[in-house]
Amino acid sequence: MAKNKKTKFITKDILKSSIIGSFQKLDPRYMIKNPVMFVVEIGCFITLLLTFVPTLFGGSEQYRIYNGIVTIILFVTVLFANFAESVAEGRGKAQAASLKKTKQDTKARKLLPDGTEQIINASELKKGDLVLVKAGELIPNDGEVIEGIASVDESAITGESAPVTREAGGDFSSVTGGTTVVSDWLKIKIVAEPGKSFLDKMISMVEGASRQKTPNEIALNTLLIVLTLIFLIVVVTLYPFASYLGVKIPISWAIALMVCLIPTTIGGLLSAIGIAGMDRVTRFNVIAMSGKAVEACGDVDTMILDKTGTITYGNRLAAEFYPVKGVEKEDLIDYSVMCSIMDTTPEGKSTVDLGKQMGCVLDERIADQMQFVEFTAQSKMSGVNLQDGTVVRKGAFEAMKIFVKEKGGNIPEDLQEIVTNISNLGGTPLVVCVNEKILGVIYLKDTVKPGLSERFERLREIGIKTIMCTGDNPLTAATIAKEAGVDGFIAECRPEDKITAIKKEQAEGKLVAMTGDGTNDAPALAQADVGLAMNSGTQAAKEAANMVDLDSDPTKILEVVEIGKQLLITRGSLTTFSIANDIAKYFAIIPAMFTMVLPQMQILNIMHLATPASAILSALIFNAIIIPGLIPVAMKGVKYKPMKAEKMLLRNMGIFGLGGIIVPFVGIKLIDLLVAPLLALIGM
Repeated sequence: MAKNKKTKFITKDILKSSIIGSFQKLDPRYMIKNPVMFVVEIGCFITLLLTFVPTLFGGSEQYRIYNGIVTIILFVTVLFANFAESVAEGRGKAQAASLKKTKQDTKARKLLPDGTEQIINASELKKGDLVLVKAGELIPNDGEVIEGIASVDESAITGESAPVTREAGGDFSSVTGGTTVVSDWLKIKIVAEPGKSFLDKMISMVEGASRQKTPNEIALNTLLIVLTLIFLIVVVTLYPFASYLGVKIPISWAIALMVCLIPTTIGGLLSAIGIAGMDRVTRFNVIAMSGKAVEACGDVDTMILDKTGTITYGNRLAAEFYPVKGVEKEDLIDYSVMCSIMDTTPEGKSTVDLGKQMGCVLDERIADQMQFVEFTAQSKMSGVNLQDGTVVRKGAFEAMKIFVKEKGGNIPEDLQEIVTNISNLGGTPLVVCVNEKILGVIYLKDTVKPGLSERFERLREIGIKTIMCTGDNPLTAATIAKEAGVDGFIAECRPEDKITAIKKEQAEGKLVAMTGDGTNDAPALAQADVGLAMNSGTQAAKEAANMVDLDSDPTKILEVVEIGKQLLITRGSLTTFSIANDIAKYFAIIPAMFTMVLPQMQILNIMHLATPASAILSALIFNAIIIPGLIPVAMKGVKYKPMKAEKMLLRNMGIFGLGGIIVPFVGIKLIDLLVAPLLALIGM
């Protein structure tokens, strides 16, 4: 199971860099990217002018101190919003710093066309260059192993201390720059230009430098701008309306009113939520190539999963011995162990282990007296030849039938039934024979990973359909699918079948996620809305996907989807809370402002705030302190619980909608109790 990296919410270094960043982001050229907070900054500048020139815009000298207080609160509001974003970026930069330690300007052994070596800086390597990396040396850049086999320490990237094997060909030929060869040697073909390696992309994404706003984030940002414009118009039109009623509203009041009514809470936290969402994925050892990929995870409707290595362990292990009629089980066990003693595959080792558990006492030294016959794709069997001419074989049912018939033997009547029963159980039958006589069948079982059934049920609860892809026959596939608890399966699946399945789901308007590690998975990973490639996989797979799992754990797609859901829920919840806040602040300020002229509005002053001045100031102070109060929620995310969308909506409306109304009422009233006496002292 993947590990989530537990780190402190905020360290001294992050706090220091966040405070500095908060002031640096006050630059209007940066602030204009966040229109809501930009409006607050403009308001702060206007009240600052009114503090020094209170008679400006027809103001009064008596409001000089009040204008100064409003200026300070607005400044702190902007600062807190910048602080939230800086904290999110700081957590990412702290992680990027550890990645940069692995990025050194190392030396590389470049292989020239004439076969000689040239020692150059790794930064000088170009795509297509060949390099030789020996034990103890760093791999200079991303590449594909074209010759050799070696153990590679990837702990600098993945955090895992155990070295992994990398070799030419297959799905384990991809190597990452910054990792270390710990044994033997590798000849590598460089596949990335300088500055564009996987590690460079990781650092850039973690730092937030390449983070683009997602479609949902852009849509929400547009909504916030529209709401800001609406409330700006409301406040502007409120001015002549108040003058008609004989109420003179100071400029600082109008600015404070507007700041309290526009969605400053979510405006100040929106960017931080997006950065923190990517940060949570990164701390889970998954690198997202864009914020859009993380968000897409939250909208996934269908998940396509490989059986081997994802749903099952992939190692078929011996689970039982089934003799045919007329054969003693002990004889079947003895001969099964005998032809497996020299078999180093997981199947062979597990057969020997199971045989010993069942009482087989065969002396392993007899291996010296036998000739081992390895399994081949053509023969589909393996075994041993004894010195006395005896031939012992184990292999696939059809291949063994042909082998026995060629030797003049007969097929036992109950063999077909045993094989069918094992296949129906989702297992693999290995038929065992001695010369022309079939003794029985070894039942190899591909075990479903524990806990997957419950996790698939969780996905089902939130409306995500799971489809298993496998090369097994339909009977075996159906058995595994039932045991694992997936919603559907594709048996005898080829790479093109995965693409067909993805396109079919997408044609129905669904978002599809899938995992893969091989070159043959690359087209499907590119077609899927969320493609999670394994870091141990090929370069083609990693380039086609929009997320890479550094731990190479295919089941991690389940957690990644939940993180995506959490991101969307967090953004939705805090937006609900922010808008509910505005409603509460409206009821706090408007009645208090007009009570002196329209006593009838006193009935709406349900909080019984002392004066219009204290009401506005209290709401403004609450508006400022609620932003840092919600930073932990934005960083950690709203706790995610699998449930139907309708139930989730009602739950969040109850917690964040109702809470967003109640909290301001209580908070503003408490602040008013403190502020009113202080304002009375300065004659306000």
